[in-house]
Amino acid sequence: MSADRDATDVRTDVLVVGAGVAGLACAHDLLAAGVAVRVVEADAEVGGRMRTDRVEGFVVDRGFQVFNTSYPQVRGRLDLRPLRLRPFTPGVLIHTESGRLRFSDPTRRPRTLPDLLPGRLAGTRDLLALAVLSGRDMLAPPRLLKSATDTTTRTALADAGISDAFVERFFRPFLSGVFLEDELVTSSRFFHLVWRSMLRGTLCLPAEGIGAVPRALAAALPEGTVRLETPVERLTDDGALTVAGRELAARAVVVATGPGALAALLPRAGVPAYRTVTTYYHVAPTSPLAEPTLLVDTRRRFLNTCVLSDVAPGHAPRGHALVATSVLGGDAEGREREVRGALREAYGTGTDGWDLLTVRTVADALPAMAPPQPLVRTSRVAAGRYACGDHRATGSVQGALASGARAAREVLRDLGR
Repeated sequence: MSADRDATDVRTDVLVVGAGVAGLACAHDLLAAGVAVRVVEADAEVGGRMRTDRVEGFVVDRGFQVFNTSYPQVRGRLDLRPLRLRPFTPGVLIHTESGRLRFSDPTRRPRTLPDLLPGRLAGTRDLLALAVLSGRDMLAPPRLLKSATDTTTRTALADAGISDAFVERFFRPFLSGVFLEDELVTSSRFFHLVWRSMLRGTLCLPAEGIGAVPRALAAALPEGTVRLETPVERLTDDGALTVAGRELAARAVVVATGPGALAALLPRAGVPAYRTVTTYYHVAPTSPLAEPTLLVDTRRRFLNTCVLSDVAPGHAPRGHALVATSVLGGDAEGREREVRGALREAYGTGTDGWDLLTVRTVADALPAMAPPQPLVRTSRVAAGRYACGDHRATGSVQGALASGARAAREVLRDLGR
């Protein structure tokens, strides 16, 4: 990878604008088919929203992110061993006004079975309905889930026989952190695919942060394929023009940027609304939880919180604990103080001595996916112009990678390859 000043003006078959995971996947598949490809990235690193920073010795992702091992695109593209994945426990803790409850998968952790006894988290009818829903989502072919009638997630849960009380106690606080909205108006198709992936896979963190994933994808490309610090000003009839005034000629251009740049470069692509999330990173002298588990709040004062250093010890220097807590929307005056108060209750410990390390707000964290939600969209926008990213598939790493792969297939078909 190199910067724009090292680039040479040579014509290429395909120009990919943006080195997030969608753009990197697209470039990989095009290169594998023997097509000449150049990837240009405006930033100084690959990854887009999947980026990791070092802050005062702590590993900080740009917003709380997790990695699911069950995604087909992930399994097909990455050797997971170098990522040194650190798993979360297969379950979630739920802070309620009457105490803390645990929701776990007893097939993976049999000792947690008593947590699911009727009357603790849910009644017998809810547990049976959940078992039927989970069995279907886990075993049914994905194409059936994708083609099912699309409603809101809340409606789908009601249709499955799950009571409002169980939704409010578990599904709403938990899924709010998955969908980045707390009314459960997200597509039921997307919900079923997400639920399937959670049942079949393991939620993890790479030891070096989520940014290790796009770095691994980029490392698999030939040297010189990716040009960093090369922002594109506009597309032209012959390819693209960089902000520095450099002409990049190409037979086809794939725009794999975030929504803002996509709307500017390809207005006809159609960009959905996006959800905003803010993550507060606090440093504590010791872990307030001492287990690698997500904690959610039935009062929804935060989306979720976890002790990152319990999951991946290298995320914090020795003698410190790193706590990540996400909330809907942006940061505002007094909000961190409110979050700190909620964390004091949720963790059952004092938080006045915690230091605020940093705050990360991601305005385009996840596309809004209201029903009816098309889970597969063509990448073609115009002749020789394509778009890929999570906005053209399910809003996930799997969706972004699959969108990049789809763009590559369509480009190859149009080029006659």
